[in-house]
Amino acid sequence: MTVEHTRTLLLDNGTESLRLRRFRLVVQPAKRPAYEVELGLHRVFFGSGLDNDLVLDDAAVSRRHGAIEVDASGYRLRDLTSKNGTRIGDLRIAEAWLAPGTTFTVGDTRIRFEPTEDEVEVRISRQNRFGNLVGRSLLMREVFGQLERIAPADITLLITGRSGTGKELVAEAVHQQSPRRKAPFIVFDCSAVSRDLIESELFGHVKGAFTGAVSSRAGAFEQASGGTLFLDELGELSADLQPKLLRALERREVKRVGGNEVIPVDVRVVAATNRNLREEVARGTFREDLYYRLAVMQLHLPDLKDRPDDIPLLVEHFLAAATKGRDPLTISYATMERLKAHGWPGNVRELRNFVERAALLATGGRVEEKFLVVGEDLRQASPTIVADPSGHLVVDVEAPFKEAKSHLVDAFERAYWTKLLERTDGNISKASRIAGVHRKSVEYILRKLDITRADLSADDGD
Repeated sequence: MTVEHTRTLLLDNGTESLRLRRFRLVVQPAKRPAYEVELGLHRVFFGSGLDNDLVLDDAAVSRRHGAIEVDASGYRLRDLTSKNGTRIGDLRIAEAWLAPGTTFTVGDTRIRFEPTEDEVEVRISRQNRFGNLVGRSLLMREVFGQLERIAPADITLLITGRSGTGKELVAEAVHQQSPRRKAPFIVFDCSAVSRDLIESELFGHVKGAFTGAVSSRAGAFEQASGGTLFLDELGELSADLQPKLLRALERREVKRVGGNEVIPVDVRVVAATNRNLREEVARGTFREDLYYRLAVMQLHLPDLKDRPDDIPLLVEHFLAAATKGRDPLTISYATMERLKAHGWPGNVRELRNFVERAALLATGGRVEEKFLVVGEDLRQASPTIVADPSGHLVVDVEAPFKEAKSHLVDAFERAYWTKLLERTDGNISKASRIAGVHRKSVEYILRKLDITRADLSADDGD
């Protein structure tokens, strides 16, 4: 008997309605009682890492071990190049279609797949790009489906996702496909402006407002009037400026620093952050009312490692741009498979950098793996903070400021929490007390950095 896992309906607005049957996973650990997890996602990641949809407490399971994903043909089980593999019976598989009742084994854990009668609906685009965003995976076409509805609506949008996932590209595409497309698109990076100047840069100032203010100047809100203001790295905004931003959003008016005139502004605000603002609200570092004012619509961009099927299309896109006006380049199958298996901590930005470098180094019209790994290993490594012999911090001044700062902050956070957890023998509660950070916030940080207790030992299970 054939079981219908999905049904696809074509809608009039260029999207598809994908109806997915929910399913449950019956998990049987080696030495503990079995338990059930019911899910309705079109892609479910499982492994020992805390950022998985199904977290398995099994030392023989890799951090990101495998995935169950759906398309029009049903549910597919994929092994994500795990160390110990995924098995159905005695057969180690790379991927397999799941029938009701199929049991598979990962590490020392057995998992049974069982579809239910309940359905969930996901709207996906029939296009493989939106603006300069590219992707044909179900994850990205769902994002495009959301953007096709959000862009024409003149509402505030909050974009979340890790560094390099394309948040600014989303904001620009939303602007270009909105009624405001002929008006300015202004980018304001909250992390790249001095704390002393950020209010002036955002709201403007009048002549004489402070030392050096030799003339009046419009801020980002006024510059974007009639168009879109993109507030990047919003989580970096200081606490004293948050109520002023909230006031500007609610009243649609600003006052320049040092001035008394109320200036009306007509802008659409799109904000982005790689932080979890809900966690920041819980910690008291971000205003709850500002969060809800910004998150009228919220869109999350997935990590590149969660959509490996998009990598060939992205590589083709970046290669075409890198070789414009030159002979085209091809890429070998082995190199492409290596790229699809890589963790990409820098996401799409990192992939683009690899491709651009490869295009410069390639010979004979073919991009080979050896050109992509010159001076850098494709294996995901824990970053470290490096100092020169005189003790000065080593930074990459060839990289853009935001990228260099992001890498340094990531390196510091990883080094700090790894050392602290080693000191506390993996005790998160004790580590949170020493650090002076709430335990829930520590759990979020560890998920973000993909640090597990297994990482504190020599064998990390990958």
